[in-house]
Amino acid sequence: MAEANKIVVHALNGKVLKGTTQDFFAHRPMFHVQSMDGGPGLEVRCKALKAIFFVKNFDGDSSRRDTAGFLAGPGETAQGRKVAVRFKDGELLCGYSLTYSAEREAFFIFPADPQSNNLRIYVMTGSTVEVKIGPAAEQMVKKSLDKSAAA
Repeated sequence: MAEANKIVVHALNGKVLKGTTQDFFAHRPMFHVQSMDGGPGLEVRCKALKAIFFVKNFDGDSSRRDTAGFLAGPGETAQGRKVAVRFKDGELLCGYSLTYSAEREAFFIFPADPQSNNLRIYVMTGSTVEVKIGPAAEQMVKKSLDKSAAA
């Protein structure tokens, strides 16, 4: 039997589901989540999602922000090129991706900060309003930080 991945699923409607999955595969239209409370497994359709966060643990740290550290990181790593993603709900996510393509329905991002609780994030392209790679990703993040500082 496959090892269970700890995941936090963010739906387009704002709902969040924490649990484990053993049958998630990239580019498949659905998978199952076993909720943390031990209830019945739920079938999840990827079309209804913003992103799937594969996590180290379910506690996390909601006050933690990795964005500024992204700017000091290298332009490319073994995990890919820098990528910045702005979701329709306004969230900005930064990391590295080997698989981003505007034509794909989804892609993986690896966090820039190795101390992040996220191991990787599967982003549904349809849930984004802007995705930039390389130097354009850095510019997008700088612009966002400048707006935050001015507010």
